[in-house]
Amino acid sequence: MTLGTPHPPQIDTSKAHPARVYDWLLGGKDNYRVDEAVGEKLPAEARDAARQNRQFMHRAAAWLAGQGIDQFLDIGTGIPTEPNLHQIVQRVVASAKIVYTDNDPIVLRHAQALLVSRPEGVTDYIEADVRRPGEILEHARRVLDFERPIALSLIALLPFVPDDHDPRGIVRDLLSVLPSGSYLVLSHGASDLIPELAEQVTSEYTKGGMSLSFRTRPEVSRFFEGLELVGPGLVTAPEWYRTPPAPSPEDSGIYAGVAHIP
Repeated sequence: MTLGTPHPPQIDTSKAHPARVYDWLLGGKDNYRVDEAVGEKLPAEARDAARQNRQFMHRAAAWLAGQGIDQFLDIGTGIPTEPNLHQIVQRVVASAKIVYTDNDPIVLRHAQALLVSRPEGVTDYIEADVRRPGEILEHARRVLDFERPIALSLIALLPFVPDDHDPRGIVRDLLSVLPSGSYLVLSHGASDLIPELAEQVTSEYTKGGMSLSFRTRPEVSRFFEGLELVGPGLVTAPEWYRTPPAPSPEDSGIYAGVAHIP
């Protein structure tokens, strides 16, 4: 079953948007010249980071589905790039329910065409901003059963929420309504792994009119406070895996982790 918001999206092509820059970094075509202009100025390692993020999401989603998690709330979905989260999960649990959220209208436009659930499951999507978690949760409750475990996915999203918008408070609010047995899946750009590259990336995003705040490992670890990190803990994106074979070792400026709500 596929649900969704029916109104036609209004897309602003005069300003770059993180979802469309990310699409460009992944080699996608659903972006505009203003997004490409930002991407072209980023170091080559930014493409590697985008790929590492996607691969981490694939591994984490598949592992969680294998643990019996069949409900996912994915915030900061991005433009669909196959395989997307619902495709990974529904290969394992055909009846899984997934709610996608993003604040770029172009994502909604493609979601209506591409995020097609298996008939046994449900895929839904909402155009909303993570800085309004109550709105997201209100919609998600129409699809997900908040009496049963839910995986909250925040992939490469929180760097775009500056400290003055209280990103930790937002995550705390989202987690506070999830039942015991739920999970947080999170990746975040690091300011302390490859500092010179982090500075270059944040500078180019800022020039493109987008706020970007990479954080240190201690700062990222605070998003997991009160939760139980599953092995291997908070590591770089290529280092996180649960099921062999292990990913090939490579440098990374991305922290990644999965944590269990006790």
